[in-house]
Amino acid sequence: MSSIRKLALQEVYNRTPKTPEYNGKLSELYGKNVFHKSVMREYLTEEAFESVMAAIDNGATIDRRVADQVASAMKDWALSKGATHYTHWFQPLTGSTAEKHDAFFHPLEAGKAIERFSGDLLIQQEPDASSFPNGGIRNTFEARGYTAWDPSSPAFIISKTLCIPTIFIAYTGEALDYKMPFLKSLTAIEQAALDVCQYFDKNVSKVQVTLGWEQEYFLIDSALYNARPDIMMTGRALFGHAPAKGQQLDDHYFGSIPDRVSAFMKEFEMEALKLGIPVTTRHNEVAPNQFECAPMFEEANLANDHNLLLMDVLEKFARKHDFRLLLHEKPFKGLNGSGKHNNWAMATDTGVNLFKPGKNPRSNMQFLTFLVNTVAAIHENADLLRASIAAESNDHRLGANEAPPAIISVFLGSYLTQVLDDLEKSVKAGKMSPEEKTDLKLNIGKIPQILLDNTDRNRTSPFAFTGNKFEFRAVGSSANCASALLVLNSIVAKQLRDFKTAVDARIEKGDSKDEAIFKELQVLIKKSKSIRFEGNGYGQEWVEEAERRGLSNMKDTPRALKVITEKKTIELFKELNIFSEVELHARQEIQYEAYVMKVQIEGRVMGDLAQNHLIPAVISYQNRLIENVKGMMDVMGEKEAKELCKTQIALIKDISKHLNQLKDLTDKMLAERKAANNIEDMEERALAYCDKVKPYFADIRYHADKLELLVDDELWPLPKMRELLFTK
Repeated sequence: MSSIRKLALQEVYNRTPKTPEYNGKLSELYGKNVFHKSVMREYLTEEAFESVMAAIDNGATIDRRVADQVASAMKDWALSKGATHYTHWFQPLTGSTAEKHDAFFHPLEAGKAIERFSGDLLIQQEPDASSFPNGGIRNTFEARGYTAWDPSSPAFIISKTLCIPTIFIAYTGEALDYKMPFLKSLTAIEQAALDVCQYFDKNVSKVQVTLGWEQEYFLIDSALYNARPDIMMTGRALFGHAPAKGQQLDDHYFGSIPDRVSAFMKEFEMEALKLGIPVTTRHNEVAPNQFECAPMFEEANLANDHNLLLMDVLEKFARKHDFRLLLHEKPFKGLNGSGKHNNWAMATDTGVNLFKPGKNPRSNMQFLTFLVNTVAAIHENADLLRASIAAESNDHRLGANEAPPAIISVFLGSYLTQVLDDLEKSVKAGKMSPEEKTDLKLNIGKIPQILLDNTDRNRTSPFAFTGNKFEFRAVGSSANCASALLVLNSIVAKQLRDFKTAVDARIEKGDSKDEAIFKELQVLIKKSKSIRFEGNGYGQEWVEEAERRGLSNMKDTPRALKVITEKKTIELFKELNIFSEVELHARQEIQYEAYVMKVQIEGRVMGDLAQNHLIPAVISYQNRLIENVKGMMDVMGEKEAKELCKTQIALIKDISKHLNQLKDLTDKMLAERKAANNIEDMEERALAYCDKVKPYFADIRYHADKLELLVDDELWPLPKMRELLFTK
């Protein structure tokens, strides 16, 4: 066994669980390191507290004088918690979070110093805007950008640093992050939903989008991680033959959590609770060494911040427990990948979930209005929603046997499907008769009977109704939730706006409000019918059926991203004041470039491992076989040795066949990569990497994995899949 692999395995076998120190109630930890409402009430003046709450609840502007009071209170609270630094915590288009720490420390004359933090420092700071992805909005010599405080997401302390959630914009005003457009999309959908709610309940004064995410991830031992350059560099195993036992027995799913993993989970959960992240669920997932955690539902902006923060916490505590965290959507071939299911809903300030059927026809009419408009929005903008989840890493997962296909569809369940079919047929043109009105109300009134029991879940659907919410299952585990949800919010906001305009027009022409709503729902149900699918999204039959329906099936990221700068998309986001045309072109460029760089890195790592690690090990073993055969010939003579060495000779031939293919394919892949790098246009370069470079990966891996089975285990340089996945 290679020395690195041997040392890594020895280190793994000597591991013992690291028991968390805390043994008290978890509830006592909740929000301990968060500058939340009750802490603000304690530290702020009444004026400052009311100003901050107005900003949180209504988007009101905080006066600079009040900001000084808030900053002083934040500093005092942070110092009481042992904090020494502060940072603006933001979400650049790298896909992760960013922070630049500054000390509260401020020197005075005569060798003295104080801790200082002003309102100006709280509200705004200036990180470098040219070094983050910007899609050409900022030149290298145009470095200025701004982070600006988001009062709706509370500050928190981690590692003795006060972290202040912020947006990130260019000097010229364009968004360079996920948070700012996400906040704009929330404003758009919440106002549009409020306007429609007024048809049903005049007491509603606010609508809020809620999010409950489910985070899947893999853990592998840090020693084995360090011995696998491919996993270190790309987040996934580029080589490795499938072990005899993988996930086929389903024995890992919901099984007993291994002790080392349990200790890790307990400790990261305690940290999460201190940060106000209400994690309540943990379990083994389907694949070996795959796990999941999930919190309770929260307001969407806060929930997204909490997910990003938790991803950092997971990574930090995984290292502490001698694990490494893998958030890649498909780290191991032949095993389930990892998603981040986004459970999305809307609720009113009167306590009503807009996706939960009520107990009477009128509340059911409201439920159906929001349900049907959401389905219609998906139908009208399926390609844009597909683009929102596009990433090189997610391409590996979409359409595999644990994830939804790249075809966007909506699952409602058989009962709701029948209700919509009945509604589509029952409303006639012109005035509705009293009998028709009664029939409709009775039909809608049946919905509460079927709510949770009769609406099944469809794990093959990318967008499924699950009783009182929609589950967007196609979002990847490494993604920022805001990328997908800002699109979902935007398209539903646009649809609700258009719905209200259409209903108001019908009312002006003489229809009653109920008639106008019913008739417009009928139009939308009929128009969006092709996006609804109740069957198996994994089957080839659905691919063929989707094509007949005219639904797109964009399996790769470069083609999925094209919709971002289409006229329809530009008009949508401009109308809602979420993105300008410049911002859309910039984001598309950033995503093309990210795709290129990720495939490029994988190609480089694959070439390095094949040529500098695997091929030398294979030749070394082949030489042993050749020496063995030559030795037999020296002892027994050529004729008898050939007869006795059939196995060795066959092995030498098999190895040579796969070895030559491995080298030849690697050389061709590297040549295609060099050719792709000479393409100036980023979209064309991304397509070249997708169509010309990436297809070699599977063939190169095939021959490398065959060689893994032929070469002496003692010589193989990389930890094998059975070692990565079945060592605790």
